[in-house]
Amino acid sequence: MASLALATTTSLSPSLTTLRSRVSPPKPAILRHDNNRRASRPISTLPAQRTAGLGTLRPLVSSNGFSRAVKSGGRVLTVKASASAAAAGAAPVVPAEKKPWQGASIQPLIASIATGIVLWFIPVPSGVSRNAWQLLAIFLATIVGIITQPLPLGAVALMGLGASVLTKTLTFAAAFSGFGDPIPWLIALAFFFARGFIKTGLGNRIAYQFVSLFGSSSLGLGYSLVFSEALLAPAIPSVSARAGGIFLPLVKSLCVACGSNVGDGTEKKLGSWLMLTCFQTSVISSSMFLTAMAANPLSATLTLNTIKQTIGWTDWAKAATVPGLVSLIVVPLLLYVIYPPTVKTSPDAPKLAREKLEKMGPMSTNEIVMAGTLLLTVGLWIFGGILNVDAVTAAIVGLSILLVSGVVTWKECLGEAVAWDTLTWFAALIAMAGYLNKYGLISWFSQTVVKFVGGLGLSWQYSFGILVLLYFYSHYFFASGAAHIGAMFTAFLSVASALGTPPYFGAMVLAFLSNLMGGLTHYGIGSAPVFYGANYVPLAKWWGYGFLISVVNIIIWLGVGGAWWKFIGLW
Repeated sequence: MASLALATTTSLSPSLTTLRSRVSPPKPAILRHDNNRRASRPISTLPAQRTAGLGTLRPLVSSNGFSRAVKSGGRVLTVKASASAAAAGAAPVVPAEKKPWQGASIQPLIASIATGIVLWFIPVPSGVSRNAWQLLAIFLATIVGIITQPLPLGAVALMGLGASVLTKTLTFAAAFSGFGDPIPWLIALAFFFARGFIKTGLGNRIAYQFVSLFGSSSLGLGYSLVFSEALLAPAIPSVSARAGGIFLPLVKSLCVACGSNVGDGTEKKLGSWLMLTCFQTSVISSSMFLTAMAANPLSATLTLNTIKQTIGWTDWAKAATVPGLVSLIVVPLLLYVIYPPTVKTSPDAPKLAREKLEKMGPMSTNEIVMAGTLLLTVGLWIFGGILNVDAVTAAIVGLSILLVSGVVTWKECLGEAVAWDTLTWFAALIAMAGYLNKYGLISWFSQTVVKFVGGLGLSWQYSFGILVLLYFYSHYFFASGAAHIGAMFTAFLSVASALGTPPYFGAMVLAFLSNLMGGLTHYGIGSAPVFYGANYVPLAKWWGYGFLISVVNIIIWLGVGGAWWKFIGLW
């Protein structure tokens, strides 16, 4: 908007009472734009004045002078002058306004940097290279920054990469190698799909269908999503694609349809519980089938290489189905109790949803294109192994169709800030975690654990229990299930077998846990950044509930699962 100059004439008396009673000519005042805040307290005794073409002029006054506000076209313009200057007949002076701090939150930033510095100067343990130890210091400092968030997550991760390059801990190519990993890109593409899903109205249509069938209670709605996802799990071997490409858009649409939005205080109405529930159950369904997560075949391959036994698809499903079903039932109910939606029942919701569907009418052209593209992409995810098409390529094909048809525009993709932010911080963590493994820190950790547990002289059951916990919770240092499996699976399985654990049983348990441990953090498995990026659940709660659910899952899988495995003769 062009700047606006206004001359008002004002006669000021030394008396504040007179100032409040009238405003009259003739001193020119400086008029400035104030887009950040409205002017001071209104004076009820001053009548509103009308200025041609400007709207309502409201005289306002503060303790150190006076201010005039002009509301024009939705914009507030203020005229300010100090009382002393006005009384002396001088031109009014516009006081400098202190701008709020736009940089990092200082205390979290100090905590993050201090973590890295302290670890950096701790003597390097025997068997660990200096580069590996320095990278661990930078990695943990970055993790602390991601938890405390002195800056947005992408900015924190980028600073971590910068520190790695600056200290010569990583080369530039190594530091940014994570951007060549397919998983971060698949996650970003999932956000673009979600945009088209919601923009076309297809998401709302499917959401209303779900609400019409199961929407009389939030819990029923949640369970319908949980078991729908579990049914698709054996057919779609990428949890990132399954959660991000199919269920995130649907869950978002359901939240919006039920009046639960991000940023307006309605997150807990339904969205917070539903997002966390769908994420935590996605790691459970991934553990139930050999083809439900991309890294599961790696576990089977390493098992064959280590103990010369094959884990078949049927063997995996038979062992995992019982504890998996128990977890799928217990986890949503537990979260419903400890992190409940504020709206639990909505008996009128199914009827209202059917009315909404009637108003929407038949599917639009864009909806049909979006639905067809989604079916094509899912088909490529399911049969990609046969067609030699990986999950990211399938998603790019789908997005290309949406861009060419105009269902989604590239400008809209560029506007998906969460997608690009998630791509940045997830790729950064993948690079750092990958080089921790390449520098030998993970193998050193595995060997140290093996020596420690082996020297305790415990029965194989207790020894295996300790190994399981160490294997599981070391996942805080990994941004990929495949990286964790590749780095530690063989070592832990070898030690467990040497300590008397039935080898096939040990391999099965470690394979199942390699999925469940992904629920610990917002970066531990491909579905985590997708659901966390929806911004319905604060980071502290995400980690807190992630740890709690991990304990519950371990109890279920080693308790109920242990009894089931005994029954089927696994040990």
